[in-house]
Amino acid sequence: MTTNNNPPNHDALIVALDVPTAKEAKALVEQIGDAASFYKIGLELAMTPDYFALLDWLVAQDKRVFCDIKLHDIPATVGRAVARLGNSGASLLTIHAGQAAMLEAAAKARAGDLRLLVVTLLTSINQQDLMDMGVARTPLDQVIANAEMAETAGIDGVVCSGHELPMLREEYGDELLTVVPGIRPAGVDAGDQQRVMTPGQAIAAGANHIVVGRAIRDAPDPAAAAAAIQDEIAAAI
Repeated sequence: MTTNNNPPNHDALIVALDVPTAKEAKALVEQIGDAASFYKIGLELAMTPDYFALLDWLVAQDKRVFCDIKLHDIPATVGRAVARLGNSGASLLTIHAGQAAMLEAAAKARAGDLRLLVVTLLTSINQQDLMDMGVARTPLDQVIANAEMAETAGIDGVVCSGHELPMLREEYGDELLTVVPGIRPAGVDAGDQQRVMTPGQAIAAGANHIVVGRAIRDAPDPAAAAAAIQDEIAAAI
């Protein structure tokens, strides 16, 4: 497992390209320009025929790419999927927490510069949701347990909310790469997210990367919104 998890300041911000088409994704990247250098392409775009062409285009633009696919299947299938992405140019790939053997297969299949992240608990899930699923743990305890499984399996890092970061840093120091979604700048509605933080709060709490979507995508000036978040990150670091 790689232990140097401190990205250049500019790469700490990952912009989520949560739009319906590759054409719209490219337009947003071009609008943002030099204000961001790292982009997430997730499930919505994966349902289009242009997902991998978009990945290739982003890499050609000298952008880093986070493939937020959240793999979850039998170990052999997940291992083969990870191997297929190994030399794609993507920097990060997500896998749902689950069977230890699945995570071990993913870690073994990792290739190239691809780093793997376990989604410890979706930031839309709260205590009641866990109870409804028959899980007796608190969200914090569930995240810690899944982070331990990820670390033991040889996974590079975790996706978690900012609220779990202090405990993870206390437990693992800088060993785990931490990527934090559910980021809302001050004054922005939380929407369907339950466990949110501002960009500065998450970075100060120990996030290596934060993922921001709506606050940039829906802004009147996406480049200015991204630049403002970069300034907040720099101040928190």
